[in-house]
Amino acid sequence: MRKTLFSLGHGYTASALARVLIPQGWRILGTIRDEARADSMRSQGVDPVLWSPENLSEALSEASHLLISAGATDEGDPTLNAIGPDIAERARQLNWVGYLSTTGVYGDHGGDWVDETTALTPSTHRGEIRVAAENAWGAIPDLPLHIFRLAGIYGPGRGPFSKVRAGTARRIIKAGQVFSRIHVDDIAQVLAASINAPNPGSVYNVCDDDPAPPQDVIAYAAELLNLPLPEEVDFEIAQMSPMARSFYAENKKVSNTRIKEELGVQLIYPDYRAGLQALLRAEIHGSE
Repeated sequence: MRKTLFSLGHGYTASALARVLIPQGWRILGTIRDEARADSMRSQGVDPVLWSPENLSEALSEASHLLISAGATDEGDPTLNAIGPDIAERARQLNWVGYLSTTGVYGDHGGDWVDETTALTPSTHRGEIRVAAENAWGAIPDLPLHIFRLAGIYGPGRGPFSKVRAGTARRIIKAGQVFSRIHVDDIAQVLAASINAPNPGSVYNVCDDDPAPPQDVIAYAAELLNLPLPEEVDFEIAQMSPMARSFYAENKKVSNTRIKEELGVQLIYPDYRAGLQALLRAEIHGSE
């Protein structure tokens, strides 16, 4: 029987997983909110599903695997709101369910290390909503649920180069602040590894080996581009959006030991330096 992944909230990360699975013979169903995206999705080999309870329920009936990328809101998890009872009814027929969460569920740890056993103490409203969503998915009996707590995602089209080139990048300095990151291709390989070795009830941190100060990443991008070092700005006086500022409210190093030991993952891009080098090479080759 052909394996079918139903991707709810099909976007940047899910598209990367699709690029791994489709050559292996998988069928991918991906949700859209706007029919104008349908042709683009088909060109990527993904069958579009316009978001409505009826369409979602029909696609669910064809799925062997689920990936949930659609983010929760104050109204709850959009997938469970739309077809929660249907998912509960089909729980035993599904081989694997992956829920994409965030390392923001851990909250602030003053720069200390956290792993999957660390208590969930979110310090932002976004983190609280994600904890609630994790719990809601975890409450469905017999669901083969796997939770993936993602660090800051970067990859093609999502990197610091454009801001550095435009001269709008800044090195925001907050003493001791570090962030964990992950290249989208490494997320895809972690998800694929889990699909190949299901372990329902598992939680995985998905991040690279090198939690690093954000100003170091900007500086390295400028170095790769042979451009001047962006200006240094103290966090306390930096002009930032409330959303951007809120990220600095949490400071922690996230352990990725479990994805290596349990899933046998070897990161393609173990740190931001390897990742940025690869992005720049791809840009150069793409423009030739």
